[in-house]
This record gives sequence, C-alpha cells and structure tokens, in this order.
Amino acid sequence: MIIDTHAHLYLDQFDEDRDAVLRRAWGAEVDVVVMPAIDVPSIQQAVDLCEEYDGLYTMAALHPSETQEATEEDFEAVVNWCSHPSVVAVGESGLDYYWDRSFDDRQKRFFRKHIRLAIEADLPLVIHNRDAAEDILAILEEEYVRAEVPEKMRGILHCYVDPPRIAERAWNLGFYVGVGGIMTFSNSDVDQYVKEVPLEHIVVETDSPYLAPEPNRGDRNEPAYVRHVAERLAEIKDLPLETVAEVTTQNARAIYELDDAG
Repeated sequence: MIIDTHAHLYLDQFDEDRDAVLRRAWGAEVDVVVMPAIDVPSIQQAVDLCEEYDGLYTMAALHPSETQEATEEDFEAVVNWCSHPSVVAVGESGLDYYWDRSFDDRQKRFFRKHIRLAIEADLPLVIHNRDAAEDILAILEEEYVRAEVPEKMRGILHCYVDPPRIAERAWNLGFYVGVGGIMTFSNSDVDQYVKEVPLEHIVVETDSPYLAPEPNRGDRNEPAYVRHVAERLAEIKDLPLETVAEVTTQNARAIYELDDAG
C-alpha cells in the first residue's frame, strides 16, 4: 500500500468524477489520502469528504498565499478545526515567494502562528515552500528554540525540490520531505537531490490536481499517480518498489499518527 500524503481532492477539478478518481486510487493500492487545506472553507469541504469516504484525512491551515487577506477570525477557525477527529495535521502553511513579495511579513507572521499552533495542538505541520527554503528553516529553528516543548515540532516539508542540506536541516527538526511529480521530470535535478536523502526521511505525495508525474505530466494529477512517484523513487534508490512503498507508508503513518487500519 502507498499513502498519498498531499492531495487537494476537494477542489472543483474533481467534482465531475471524484468517485472514479478514488476507485482508481484504490486500484493502484493507494488506500489513504491526506488533504491539505488552503483556507477555512476548504477545511469544511475536506472534512465532508472524510465523512463520505473511508481512508481520507485532512489538515487545517491557511495557505501562505491566503494570508494577504486572512483575518484573525480565519486563524481562530483553523484553531477550532484542529480538534476535529478527521484533522491529522496543521497544513498547508509556510512561505511562497514566487507570486507576490509584497506581503512577506504577513506570510511570516501567519507561518509562526501555524508553527505554534501545531506544537500546542500536538499535531504535525505540513509546510508549503516555494523559493523560501532558507527563511522557512530559519523560522523553524527560531521557533524550535523558543518552544517550551520543542520535541513536539514535527511534520513534512511538502514538494521537496532543494539540495540535500535543506533536507538534513529539516529532518533534524523532525520533518520528513515530501517528494512528488517534479522528481520524475527529466529536466529536474530533484532526483539527484533525493538520491542523497535517506529513505527513512521521505514520504510520497501527488499535490493533486497539480504537478502530475511522468508519464502523465501535463494532465490533471490524481492520487493513483503517487504510484509513479514511488516507482521513480525505487529506481533512484535502487530498491524494490515494495521496500519503498513499505518504508514511505510507515513514515506517513508515523507522522500523521495513523494506525494500520486507516
């Protein structure tokens, strides 16, 4: 079995065929999918899906791009959702320097709030990082020192595309790295970076509906395609697919505190 640790199944790109998407996932032995939130309404949408389908879990957070307009009331809603039984992480939060640098300070302020929430709620933190790895790790390291119970800091550095030194700093803070479709692209260096990261620090993901892996690059991504990610990771590590599936699944179960039945 393989766990897709990051897929936005609640988005309208899946409204026409969500049942079929999930059946294809189950057919590819992807029995568990964890959905990151991007705003307050998406948490409700994801929770509703968790109640409709087995094997789905969700997170609660404000995506960094949402923090430009987000209010304190929005964040309080996130806090309240963290006690829901379907919510297994705070995420996705972080920093995104790709689209708009005009509100970096707000992004950083909300990122720190999410870090502190994750520690207080004793939940893993799933981090969105786009062109901001150094600032993200610097903030995590500062918050680790600040925290009364720093060992509660843990999570996943989603969409890992950085040199191995970034992964090492992340796992020293209790974070796995989430690898997805970009690792399969022929014009990417991520496969070489991932080669240097021990398998016990890796989880696999799709980020559906975005970033479909080869051989489906350019199509709508979906959880079944996480199998292609695992297959490529097995090639990179020169390991059997079964080993990669077993270890990354164990890692995902550990970080999200999922038992073998779910």
